[in-house]
Amino acid sequence: MRAVQVTSHGGPEVLGTTDLPLPEPGPGDVRIRLEAAGVNFIDIYQRSGLYPLEPPFTPGMEGAGVVDAAGADVTEVAAGARVAYAMTVGSYAEYAIVPAAAVVELPAAVSTRLGAAVFLQGLTAHYLAVSTVPLQPGSTALVHAAAGGVGRLLVQVAKRRGATVLATVSSAEKAAMVRALGADQVLDYADFAAAARHATGGAGVDVVYDSVGRATFDGSLEALRRRGHLVSYGQSSGPVTDFQPARLSQAGSLYLTRPTLADYTADRDELLARSRELFAWMAAGELDVLIHQEYPLAEAAAAHRALASRATTGKLLLIPSL
Repeated sequence: MRAVQVTSHGGPEVLGTTDLPLPEPGPGDVRIRLEAAGVNFIDIYQRSGLYPLEPPFTPGMEGAGVVDAAGADVTEVAAGARVAYAMTVGSYAEYAIVPAAAVVELPAAVSTRLGAAVFLQGLTAHYLAVSTVPLQPGSTALVHAAAGGVGRLLVQVAKRRGATVLATVSSAEKAAMVRALGADQVLDYADFAAAARHATGGAGVDVVYDSVGRATFDGSLEALRRRGHLVSYGQSSGPVTDFQPARLSQAGSLYLTRPTLADYTADRDELLARSRELFAWMAAGELDVLIHQEYPLAEAAAAHRALASRATTGKLLLIPSL
C-alpha cells in the first residue's frame, strides 16, 4: 500500500510517500480501506517531535473508509461497514489498522469525506462545550481561532447550547464567516482581552477555549471572570512555558485545564453517544462542516504547510485515491 512516512522529526519536508506491506488486523482490530484522512495540528506536533513518536511512523490520527477485514473477536463492526475513527495513528495511507472499539459506523447521510472532516474536530468541539465546561443559556464563551477546524464547529455547538459566543479571527473574511455561524461578537487578537471584558460589562467571560497557546495565553487569563475557566486544548503558536500556578489565584481563583479527546472517548459508550449526536446534527443540516481543500497523499507536506499558516478555514483532507 502507499503511505506517508516520517523517517525523522522535522519540518514538512520530512513527509515522504513509500510502499509498505498491506497490514493484517490482529485480535480486536479492523483494517480500513481509507477514503479520506483528516489533517490536524496533532499531526504537525508529532511530525516535528513536539509530541514524540519514534520514527519511522505513518502520521495521521483521523480517517474514514470501509472495513475490509476484521481480526478475531471483533463484534463492534462488520466487513463492508462505512466507518470513521480518530486518535489512532496511521491514517496517511491507503489502509489502516484500528482497534474496533475506536471505530464508529457512519450513517447513510454522512459521506466518508465528511466523516473524516468532522470526526476528530467535531468530537473535540462536542466534549469541550458539553463536558469540559458545560455551556448553557447565559454562559459567555470566548473561542480562539474561530474560523479553524475545531473553532468553527465549537462556535456552532456553543450556540446550540445557548451560550453567548465571542470569537477571535485573523481576517475580515474569517470574521464574516464566524458571524454567519452564529458568533455574537468577533474580536481582534490585538486587544481581545479588553474587548471581552468590555462585552461582559467588565466581568470577563465564563470560559476561554484556547487552541492557539503561547500567543494568546496571557490574554486568555485576563479575559476571564472570577473563577472562570481557561481550556487550553492546542498550541498552534507554540507551547506555553514558565507558567506559575499562583497566577490563577492572583487573577481571580481561575481554573486551567488541558484536556484531550482520548480522555473523553475512552469509554465506547461515551464515544458512541458523542458521535451519534454529532452525526444527527449533520444529518439534520444543523451543523455546517466545511472542507477547505483535498490533497493526494504525495502532497501531505503542502497540507501541513497550509494548516500551519493558519490561513485555512475548515478542514484539510488527504485523499488516497487522488
